[in-house]
Amino acid sequence: MSQQFRMNPTHPQARQAVVIGAGIGGLCSAARLCAAGFDVTVLEQHDSPGGKIRTLPSDSGPVDAGPTVLTLRHIFDDVFRTLSERLDDHLDLIKLPVIARHFWPDGSVLDLLDKPETNRKAIAAFSGQKAQAEFRQFQKDTKALFVALDQPMMNTPEPTPISLGATILRHPKLLPAMAPLRSLSSQLAHRFSDRRLAQLFSRYATYVGGLPHQSPALLSLIWQAEAAGVWCVQGGMQALPKALEALCKRHGVQFRYNSAVASIECEDGQISRIALDDGTYIQTNLVIFNGDPRALAAGALGPDVATVAPQTLTTDRSLSAVVWSFDAVPHGLDLSHHNVFFTNPDSQEFHELQAGLFPREQSIYICAQDRGPQARHEPGTPERFEIILNAPPLRPFPQPEMEFQTCQTRTFDVLRRFGLIFDPQPGPTALTRPADFEQLFPESRGSLYGQSPHGLMAALKRPRARTPIKGLYLAGGGTHPGAGLPMAALSARHAVETILQDRISTLASRQTDMRGGMSTESARIRHGQSRS
Repeated sequence: MSQQFRMNPTHPQARQAVVIGAGIGGLCSAARLCAAGFDVTVLEQHDSPGGKIRTLPSDSGPVDAGPTVLTLRHIFDDVFRTLSERLDDHLDLIKLPVIARHFWPDGSVLDLLDKPETNRKAIAAFSGQKAQAEFRQFQKDTKALFVALDQPMMNTPEPTPISLGATILRHPKLLPAMAPLRSLSSQLAHRFSDRRLAQLFSRYATYVGGLPHQSPALLSLIWQAEAAGVWCVQGGMQALPKALEALCKRHGVQFRYNSAVASIECEDGQISRIALDDGTYIQTNLVIFNGDPRALAAGALGPDVATVAPQTLTTDRSLSAVVWSFDAVPHGLDLSHHNVFFTNPDSQEFHELQAGLFPREQSIYICAQDRGPQARHEPGTPERFEIILNAPPLRPFPQPEMEFQTCQTRTFDVLRRFGLIFDPQPGPTALTRPADFEQLFPESRGSLYGQSPHGLMAALKRPRARTPIKGLYLAGGGTHPGAGLPMAALSARHAVETILQDRISTLASRQTDMRGGMSTESARIRHGQSRS
């Protein structure tokens, strides 16, 4: 017989909430709900927090197997601040003077740095005075875009074409920098006479799972997130979700791991309870779902919530990846913490990805986890590495298997031609492929970033915090404002702010009902239920 846990009554003013998923969006949602006075329970199907922030074991310690880049740290500072605590008291973040080291097949190397002036000097030394002038204009234009769009796009729960258009009308000089009729790669080819620089900044589309020749030129502003600072997390990226978990626990949040959700159930269009795989139930009328919204639309959490985010079933999925996590002794090149090895600029890697293929030769990212300003490693001793190659998401039709030998050859043979050798090379247990990501995150199709960012209006088509189901809200990298750790954290703020707005609207309408004897459902609720 199934067991039922009654967390709360169904009174509309009840202050209990359930967060499904302990990824960054879920952890930040739990912290903000707690700060707003809710009693919070977090359900997580795996045995630890982090979601896509995960590790694999090695003889040198846990190796990162997920996100490696932390930017826009003020968003995380704000999460701790909501509970009257300081991030620096619980987590060691080290700002990296070298944002990333970039290598090309012709032997050229470029470090991008954490200060504009040093970057201009580095680019002048790398490619000459013309390239320096082009970069200065690129820096100016992307900063203007980032500042102007921060509030009407990233920092609002409900961005609209009207608000975006109003911003452009107020700042008409932004339009050439936005280049609405160009893709990111074509705009950068127009901006930079050195094809290597165009190739470098085009790659930022992949940071949100896009292909440069299909993503809008607007994505060039991603550079500003890194230019503002890149931080290394002392102890590895897993220290971030662990610090957030500890923050939540100190303030009363309950965590239940190994608790997979079978379905989310509704009564009269409102959340009523959650069914777990073990046959138990949790009564609740408020849920934040921190997972890929496609899982809801695909029916993976039951028919009652399958009306949520229907666009995720028809829009293209963002990129997946082939990820290596291992320890070894490196030989041949001086690596920084973040490193990118580019192909020849004429490479067809992105067209092959578009066709659903694992490219024969492509750019490769390496995180040397044990290198950084405060890192100490002895030459000739093993270090921890995460290597990431782009891969297509899983398709509904058969596609070539990414066999271990193929992945190994297309990674380490390419790096060997650059002069970089790892001893020993990692084995199959160090490898995560798109099919593995689909198992870890069901109904994602192996995609790591939700919907693809292709098309000028892609950012406006992502699922929002508010859903058509009363009491069900969304957070995470698959929702607005998008993929990446700070964006997932920001989505949590949007979710909790939307919950509080909706509850205020509900209370106001109920007061009118009592005083005037007539139900006057608020416009926010009425219209909000048609959006996802």
